[in-house]
Amino acid sequence: MLGAKALVSRTGYTGEDGFEIYLDNADAPKVWRELMKRGEKFGVKPCGLVARDTLRLEAKMALYGNDIDDAHTAWEADLGWIVKMGKGDFIGRDALSKQKETGITRILKGFEMTEPGIARHGYPVFVDGAEVGPVTSGSPAPYLKKNIGLTYLPIEKSAEGRAIEIGIRGKNVKAIVVPTPFYKRQK
Repeated sequence: MLGAKALVSRTGYTGEDGFEIYLDNADAPKVWRELMKRGEKFGVKPCGLVARDTLRLEAKMALYGNDIDDAHTAWEADLGWIVKMGKGDFIGRDALSKQKETGITRILKGFEMTEPGIARHGYPVFVDGAEVGPVTSGSPAPYLKKNIGLTYLPIEKSAEGRAIEIGIRGKNVKAIVVPTPFYKRQK
């Protein structure tokens, strides 16, 4: 690519069709400038991490360290579709098998604010007045014209339409559990 050795993959972490380019740091500035120049006629514009993070949240793409970590299983994170229990042994298989039999007690759910306020990572979440955990990801969603987020809820209190509250600067602000992904790209 422009004389630089690169790996180009048709992947992305935004829920949109995209490409990622992997190349030596020394080649990155010239490749960036040329891509911006050639893409100008197509409306290509740079965006930052916040834009990428908003898009991945809208698509409910879990972020390690926020929405997924070693304290939550794939079943709890609503990622059972990537677990292949029939493909042989793997680390954590026994724990997942046992949890599948007994059932989960919490699940990662989406919510949207029904009162003005932006739920941010780490803000407390309340159900029936009791704190149940933190917001794992939260942001305004400009395209959707609403404020959205993710949190782990007790399974028995996680139904779509369920009222919850987010603690924002010492005040509980109303939200509602909604289906996810919040947005799905049209093919």
